[in-house]
Amino acid sequence: MQNSFPRAGFLRRLAAMVYDLLVAVAVGMVAAMVMTVTLILLFENGVLDKQGMEHVSDIIQNSVFYRSLVQVWVLSWVVGFFVWFWRNGGQTIGMRAWRMRLYSTNDKPMGYGRAFLRMLCSIGGLGTLLVLLDFKNKQSLQDRLASTEIRVLSKEANDHKNW
Repeated sequence: MQNSFPRAGFLRRLAAMVYDLLVAVAVGMVAAMVMTVTLILLFENGVLDKQGMEHVSDIIQNSVFYRSLVQVWVLSWVVGFFVWFWRNGGQTIGMRAWRMRLYSTNDKPMGYGRAFLRMLCSIGGLGTLLVLLDFKNKQSLQDRLASTEIRVLSKEANDHKNW
């Protein structure tokens, strides 16, 4: 059935990326807030040592460890957003809005490992630029390396009830 749908072009992918960027920023902001509030509670209740500083924000900003901890936490949630949606349903929120779905080009099911590989190979979305050069196949770098493709669905096929 997937072969009956055309592969997605660059502009449609770009539009979905803008949607997903907005959602990913929101996910990152919530993740950062959760970690920051957790650190504030741990420092203010004496579980972690303030190291002689008055404000928790000073500790986080001046400590490579705590700053890195927050950044890794946020990055993990943003990467997890994409990996989870690609693995479970083949669509992010932006892809659903633009009627696109991720399919496997080999007969193997989309696992978390392959979705994570696709995320790494996208190089922050730059891998999608390859679609501009690949007129015939319309495949991005991440599609080629992870054996996936993005197809444009009909309105009826975009309804999750049809899966």
